[in-house]
Amino acid sequence: MSQSEYTTAQTTALINHDRKPIHLTGSIQPHGVLLALSTQLEILQVSNNTQVYLGKEPKDLLGQPLSYLLDPGQVEIVKQCLVKKIGSSNTFKVLRNTLNGEQYFDAIAHRTEEAVILELEPTDSESELSFLSFHSLAGEAIAKMQSTSNLIEFLHSVAKEVQKIIGFDRVMVYQFDQSEAGSVVAEVKREDLSPYLGLHYPATDIPAQARELYTRCFLRFLPDLTVEPIKLVPTENTTTHQPLDLSYCVLRSFDQCCTQYHQNMGVNALLVISLVQEQKLWGLISCHHQTPKYVSYEVRKMCEFLGQIVSSELAHKISHSEWDYKVKLKSLQSEFLESISQADNFIDALIKPEIRLLDLVSASGAAVCLDNEITLVGTAPNIHQVQALIEWADIQVSDNLFSTDSLPKLYPEALIFKDTASGLLLLRISKVRRYYILWFRPEVIQTVHWAGNPNESMQTQADGSITLSPRKSFEQWQETVRLTSLPWKACELDSAIALRNAIVGIVLSKADELAKINLELERSNQELASFAYAASHDLKEPLRGIYNFSTVLLEDYAQVLDDDGIECLQTVVSLSVRMETLIDALLRLSQLGQAQLRLQATDINKLLNEVIDVFRASRQDSQFVDIRIPRPLPTILCDRILVNEVFSNLLGNAFKYNDKAEQWMEIGYLSQEEAGGEELLAHTQSPITFYIRDNGIGIPQHHLATIFRLFKRLHSQQKYGGGAGAGLAIVKKIVELHNGKVWVESTVGVGSIFYFTLE
Repeated sequence: MSQSEYTTAQTTALINHDRKPIHLTGSIQPHGVLLALSTQLEILQVSNNTQVYLGKEPKDLLGQPLSYLLDPGQVEIVKQCLVKKIGSSNTFKVLRNTLNGEQYFDAIAHRTEEAVILELEPTDSESELSFLSFHSLAGEAIAKMQSTSNLIEFLHSVAKEVQKIIGFDRVMVYQFDQSEAGSVVAEVKREDLSPYLGLHYPATDIPAQARELYTRCFLRFLPDLTVEPIKLVPTENTTTHQPLDLSYCVLRSFDQCCTQYHQNMGVNALLVISLVQEQKLWGLISCHHQTPKYVSYEVRKMCEFLGQIVSSELAHKISHSEWDYKVKLKSLQSEFLESISQADNFIDALIKPEIRLLDLVSASGAAVCLDNEITLVGTAPNIHQVQALIEWADIQVSDNLFSTDSLPKLYPEALIFKDTASGLLLLRISKVRRYYILWFRPEVIQTVHWAGNPNESMQTQADGSITLSPRKSFEQWQETVRLTSLPWKACELDSAIALRNAIVGIVLSKADELAKINLELERSNQELASFAYAASHDLKEPLRGIYNFSTVLLEDYAQVLDDDGIECLQTVVSLSVRMETLIDALLRLSQLGQAQLRLQATDINKLLNEVIDVFRASRQDSQFVDIRIPRPLPTILCDRILVNEVFSNLLGNAFKYNDKAEQWMEIGYLSQEEAGGEELLAHTQSPITFYIRDNGIGIPQHHLATIFRLFKRLHSQQKYGGGAGAGLAIVKKIVELHNGKVWVESTVGVGSIFYFTLE
């Protein structure tokens, strides 16, 4: 079988494996019992172990109402699932007389499209996990996890704290890459176990269906991989005549492939916590134990809660590390695109200075092709090699943007210049003419450490077909990866697209082509302006989870909490609210970046009166502030709503940062003739300069250049009423949208004067 035939067979085997309906197993794990109910709460299916747990044979339960087993209050809790979204669960305690006497159960109820599912797990506890127990287990863990900004240190702390809680032999943090393969990036283990840290695992180890279920169900628990599953009776739902959907069931059984895979690793108990970012599975906290081990439902729910906190913190750690690079690229884009848009000869604007074109996508070399004219920049293949590469791209590449980190595998002729261009980012500027920009990255030889030979997962059968089978060895297996470069990041691809959209306005002359490209330019500019919006918007979802879980604990467990417990949880809620304030400020700033001004003639006197009325109404103690307006203010052309926000922010700051017994602020304007002074005139290009003067605490000189930065605060949250530190950044953004400028003069202990112009 040739390599291409083997690859095709491998792909087919993977697709067939992914089609196995792992959520329709028709069976459960034996450490609990399952009942499937109709929408009228009539028992339609049961697991074939009800005699063991409930003292009732399946045939005695089928067709019975749920009230046959539960009291009215418990039935009502289950009934509430009918109005909840699919997957949302209700949990409660159930006491039943069994063959072994009284037994408490953890009851977990949720609904599917066609049924309501009730699962019962025996428990030794008649009460829910107390908050003090929760705080003892989770409080310290959360604090330690949040104490570092380094991503790897954070993930190691996560693994360590989870192991403390559940006591498994090994806890790993497993991260997926773009190809769905993964690697162990953090690990805590028993000393005598072989390490898995740094090992890679192929995508076939966790099939697509399993990854999809992990995205929906944040925790999976298999306490004993040696047990036989318990079948459902009957095998199909009597209403739908289809297998029961067990996607959200905590007792859902596992298939033989999963059992064999983990037992080959010496694992007999498994607990997996999902880490989800932007509704995609970022990774897993995978916990292994060599012998069967049961973890109570309450502790598992706490682990799930910790997983969501980790996902929230993970977003912050990742965005923090990537944010600076994205900001740098965006700044470079703005400068670059502005120079190109104003250039008569855009090729000079592209390559002078040459480092700017390379930095735009972090490349080591580039080639600019305008029909038959090719200009090389940095370290690049020679002219003839680039010409041949473009000939290949004309045939093989249909999109405007193409990228690969392994060009020689697609274009064998690139082997000759692999040291220069193993990575290629190709930008087609025009489909009418041969206008290209090509960026290059050199080969980076890498040694990848796999957990066993990944090729052993593919078993060749007698008929020549290839099937997936769990490999038997997980000993470290090294692979040297050649002919690859560092991968291209999404933000680098966005930079290239933005560049294309700027260039077309200069190099294309046909009206129909211009119309299409201008549409692309508008779309890419919106994408560039909204990257902060998307990042901060997506952060709010896990934050709401933290807030909601904390609020639920306060509401549902208040009666078992002491004062310290309530105070700790209230602190979590307060910090969540604080973080949401910061995210809202970032969202507001990013929205301004996409705002379209609605200019209209605006009487600033009326506008200011509205601002002052709202100001005094929202701050009772502001009645004692002397607000002075020396002379009537002019009528100007501006966006009334945004300028209202400017005055509101500046008045609010003047009031907040004032410790005088008699507070005052003065609002006025200077005409260009009145402005005077070289320094002021340097700022003032508009005929009118507005100012707000106060007698507040003042600002030190060394902070004057930085106070307009986002989240820049000169004082702690406890002083001067707190705040997000975004008000002045928003003021600056709005003023700049009006082609104006804002600046400040200040003397510590005397007061400040904020000036701004609107053109």
